[in-house]
Amino acid sequence: MPPLSRRSFATSLSSAALAALAPARARSSPSSDATAKPLINLSSNENPYGPSRSALEAMSAAQSVASRYPDAAEERVREAIAQHHAAKPEQIVLGCGSSEVLRLCDAAFLGPGRSVIAAEPTFEAVLHYAKVTRAEGLTLPLTPDFRHDLRAMAKACDARTGLVYVCNPNNPTGTIVRLDALTAFLEQVPKTAIVVVDEAYHHFVEDKSYGSVTGLVERFPNLVVARTFSKIYGMAGMRLGYALASKQNAEAMRAQASWSTVNIAVLEAGLACLKDPELPRQQRALLNGSRRALCRALDKDGRRYIPSETNFLMIDVGADVEPLIPAFAAKGIKVGRRFAAMPQWLRVTIGKPEETEAFYRALGELVPVKAAA
Repeated sequence: MPPLSRRSFATSLSSAALAALAPARARSSPSSDATAKPLINLSSNENPYGPSRSALEAMSAAQSVASRYPDAAEERVREAIAQHHAAKPEQIVLGCGSSEVLRLCDAAFLGPGRSVIAAEPTFEAVLHYAKVTRAEGLTLPLTPDFRHDLRAMAKACDARTGLVYVCNPNNPTGTIVRLDALTAFLEQVPKTAIVVVDEAYHHFVEDKSYGSVTGLVERFPNLVVARTFSKIYGMAGMRLGYALASKQNAEAMRAQASWSTVNIAVLEAGLACLKDPELPRQQRALLNGSRRALCRALDKDGRRYIPSETNFLMIDVGADVEPLIPAFAAKGIKVGRRFAAMPQWLRVTIGKPEETEAFYRALGELVPVKAAA
């Protein structure tokens, strides 16, 4: 294995961006043995740099109102998000992470006799929650280049279709569908079906053909866009997500929600994040820089991977990934789970340079290049 030094990773990153994020600390999974080395968690597409300093300060300050319900803060956050998207506050639905937003979509728009269409593989939350509503889940394979097959998904829609789910960029492949293709897709889907576009990873995308569909909600009233503060903002543990939708669909989703599911601390942190437009650019520079460095090392080895526009990467290991997961854990690294539709592809979250370097070294020890080929 050619050495991959910490310096070679760091040189691809902006020193200014590194300095801006210096106050944040890495979040490692706790170990059951207090004396053991902390596990490097590269499993769940979390941001290892954590919340910004302003978000941490906002969370700390929120302790002074911890005894109060978060109604007023919820209203402020809805207003701030609406302003961010040039929308109206009544079009914003808050959730305890974007996973709750997806559950609200299922609860509002599915039920017995209805169906949901999604790619295979993709983020499974919509398909999982659909079972509770007794709706039918229909999955369609990705294209040969690992993207959503929008043509097949549109063709599969019928009068029973309640939801169509598009994760863009897609989890776990990290691939995107172009804005023009997605716009054409929205024109083809029946207006009776709600199209949910999950943009959890949109901040990481650098491909110019990509674009958010938040500006298309007025044109397509059956469009719901899901966003989260878990990824670029580093607050996966604090749980804050939201949907942007038409007023009618937002009301239908809120009717299925519990009261006050979002805590006051994360609401204040969310406001702080929205006031810092440089933060997403700084985080993107750090994590995309580490991803590119890893890709260069994989290219040098001749390893196959899926070009990604996210903070994770799928690598072909040449065999089923299942036995590799505990093998990496034995080396102190937690990697992504097995995806049944792509059993030979290992998903790894992009960590800090030293964490990504540790993964690369472990990969070379566990999956020699010839075995991967």
